Amino acid sequence: MAEFDSRGLAISTDSPQAASSYRAGIDLLLSAWPGAEDTLRQAIDHDHQFALAHAALARLHAIRAEPAEARVRIATAQDIVARNGLPREVSHVSILSLAVNGHSAKALESALAHLDEWPRDVLILSLPLGAFGLFAFSGMADHDRARVDLCERVADRYDADDWWFLTYRGWSHAENGSVNRGRDLALRGLELRCANANAAHAVAHAMFEQGATREAEALVDDWLPGYDRAGMLHGHLAWHAALSALERDDPQRALAVYSEHVQPSVSLGLPINVVSDTVSLLWRLQAAGHAVPSGLWEDVERYAESRFPKPGLAFIEVHMGLLAAATGSGAAASDRIAANMRRVADGTLPAGPVAPSICRAAIAFATADYAECVRVLEPAAADVPRIGGSGAQRQIIEDMLLLALMRSGESTKARDLLDRRLHRRPSQRDARWRRHIEI
Repeated sequence: MAEFDSRGLAISTDSPQAASSYRAGIDLLLSAWPGAEDTLRQAIDHDHQFALAHAALARLHAIRAEPAEARVRIATAQDIVARNGLPREVSHVSILSLAVNGHSAKALESALAHLDEWPRDVLILSLPLGAFGLFAFSGMADHDRARVDLCERVADRYDADDWWFLTYRGWSHAENGSVNRGRDLALRGLELRCANANAAHAVAHAMFEQGATREAEALVDDWLPGYDRAGMLHGHLAWHAALSALERDDPQRALAVYSEHVQPSVSLGLPINVVSDTVSLLWRLQAAGHAVPSGLWEDVERYAESRFPKPGLAFIEVHMGLLAAATGSGAAASDRIAANMRRVADGTLPAGPVAPSICRAAIAFATADYAECVRVLEPAAADVPRIGGSGAQRQIIEDMLLLALMRSGESTKARDLLDRRLHRRPSQRDARWRRHIEI
């Protein structure tokens, strides 16, 4: 009897138990819910020659920044699928192998071609999407638009109540400016599957873009207790609540959330989230004139240096630059900037020179050389999306430019930027800053 995945595609296993575990494991992976690894391992226990289960486990290891385990698992999948895989499975495993082994541009190209033929291959569709997906880290400036275009291209191939597709279609629209539509789609995905951290995350992002800070905090406060701390988005969702507290000018609340859920000693999240969440929240606090308690920067510095000792993704490099600037590690920052400029020259940093520029601007900002910060950052502002991540994460860069304009006496430019931001999204904090300029 033929077996199928959760979206009706044939899968090569003779074991109904393996197929059932695989379907459940994929849904756990796609909802960022604990238990995906154990469930996919159960699928393999039922059928050791189940290539897709090995490949999915490789994808999970890659997400969790466990490259050695990911490479071993995807090699196993490739060996199996080469002997008896269906054409769709051969392509599926090949694309995941490209992604696992760091060939991101080729993985994106291959994934898009694959989806032309098999648009319901949901694990492959997930690769280009999201804040840390192949589109976001491709170096494209218009990756927000690219995600929407991809979702709309395949929308008629998904059921109206497909909770995962609703989640990512909604997130993509919200990030690209269609915030109300995005929120409605993502909220429907959350209603259909409440145990879905990606949907809660998508709704929180839409609320941020709407300026609905109290709603975002209420969402996280209500939903987060049912999500195990081992969940990969636990700390990041709490970060959204802390970010909302800062929007309301409540640094004590933000620090309380940080201490309980976000800081490296308590978060079990993905290293990329732990570093970006901690650095960006402490930077926002400090930049706004609030005191960062003693020891917090040092804790982040130790964690970040242990996880990202060498230059990597532009998104990480920006946060390592912010960290070095905040902690006064000028020599380390200069070395990292120089290394990244060499990568720009040899074409191995897809985002281009914007990441080193942001780091130079951060050093100037941290030393109160606001005119220099503006000089470096203003010409690079249009390229900031190239670093990837979400709008909420990248806003810290625009905030730095805005504060530098205000503090260097460029009131007219600061006012114009604030007016554009307030037109784009309501913000209590921006409204406060706008009043400050007028005083």
